[in-house]
Amino acid sequence: METFTYFLYIVAFGLFIYGLSGLTGPRTAVRGNQIAALGMLVALVATLLRIEHNWVLVAVGLVVGTVLGVPSARQVKMTAMPQMVALFNGVGGGAVALIAWSEFRTSGAFADTAGYVAVTSMFAAIVGSVSFWGSLVAFGKLQEILPGRPIGLGPAQQVVNGLLLAAAVGCAVMAGLGGASELWIGLVLVLAAVLGILVVLPIGGADMPVVISLLNALTGLSAAAAGLALDNTAMIVAGMIVGASGSILTHQMAVAMNRTIPAIVAGGFGGGGGALGAGGDDGEERTVKSTSAADAAIQMAYAAQVIVVPGYGMAVAQAQHAVKDMADLLATKGVEVKYAIHPVAGRMPGHMNVLLAEADVSYDALKEMDEINDEFARTDVTLVIGANDVTNPAARTDPTSPIHGMPILNVDASRNVIVLKRSMSSGFAGVDNPLFYAERTSMLFGDAKKSVAEVTEELKAL
Repeated sequence: METFTYFLYIVAFGLFIYGLSGLTGPRTAVRGNQIAALGMLVALVATLLRIEHNWVLVAVGLVVGTVLGVPSARQVKMTAMPQMVALFNGVGGGAVALIAWSEFRTSGAFADTAGYVAVTSMFAAIVGSVSFWGSLVAFGKLQEILPGRPIGLGPAQQVVNGLLLAAAVGCAVMAGLGGASELWIGLVLVLAAVLGILVVLPIGGADMPVVISLLNALTGLSAAAAGLALDNTAMIVAGMIVGASGSILTHQMAVAMNRTIPAIVAGGFGGGGGALGAGGDDGEERTVKSTSAADAAIQMAYAAQVIVVPGYGMAVAQAQHAVKDMADLLATKGVEVKYAIHPVAGRMPGHMNVLLAEADVSYDALKEMDEINDEFARTDVTLVIGANDVTNPAARTDPTSPIHGMPILNVDASRNVIVLKRSMSSGFAGVDNPLFYAERTSMLFGDAKKSVAEVTEELKAL
């Protein structure tokens, strides 16, 4: 039986890796998820075959998890997907922390276990607890239960965080010495929980996509550590895959924002999109040029190429289907329509890709930033739908801007720009966007879904 279970583990790991490779492109992403899910099922079966269990508790756990997880995943709106990703990731970290606590109790406080079991269990307890509570804070910021702006202790923040980490490690050492009181493991979990909260609270909303990815990587590493303690091969391999891929993604997203991970953890910027007056955030009086759905339709109908730049505003308005209908109509008029996707547009990695895929937008029309940036200078009309920071030319031109150096979409190089927004509020970074006041930019104010539908009706009348 032991040989058979290890064979199943090998099959599961192969499915994990093969499924992960499918996530490199939108065409194979769904299949990749399905293959990886099959791998997890095989690993679960192997684990249940290998160890004796209280089958009643196992059945209860499966039922409770299914009842809570499946309806939540099926009913969640696409706009709330980042929150669900943060929440589900946090649950994983919390589970690992509880596993570490359970290992402490069942092993007699590590009295008769190998030293590596105590070390990996305490590592899992600290990192899992940080991930759980940090993910809850990220969920609260994304759900707007908590303010999106940084909330911290100012210059003392990193000192406090360092003391909390040192205290958690110290308690972990005491808990791991063997035969220690359960008070020590309790202190480890509590101190790590406070640390997780205080690490994420000072991070501004603009950095939330990176934070979600970082917490996901931490959850994977904690799961791998727990797997070492339990001698569970599936947890080791799956945790390392999640930890490694999450770490790579975190680095890539930080590069896409011209930010460093230590700078993000030290306290991000962004107030969640505050209101700005017509004069901008520098006090200088500037005006914007408004347009109508009819004028926007005329501009796009007689264009050779239109680029759509989606942002979180499109997600909030659930305008992706209306955008697809408008693009199809433009195509019948001989207009080529492309979509420019910034790596951190939205609130999580791939947010815009998921929304547009839901609306059956052709994968060939979705263009990454490096692929599309040279196209803007040859584009007649660029339609910006609720995107702010990723189109802000201050990232290139203003050394004093908080987002200076961040790679952006070169929307301002287009011959004409139409921006769909509800108001003149700033983006999640909380900084003004000079693009809105540019000579070739027109603002179409209102709900994005309604505005796009009006433009489509005007196109039909042309």
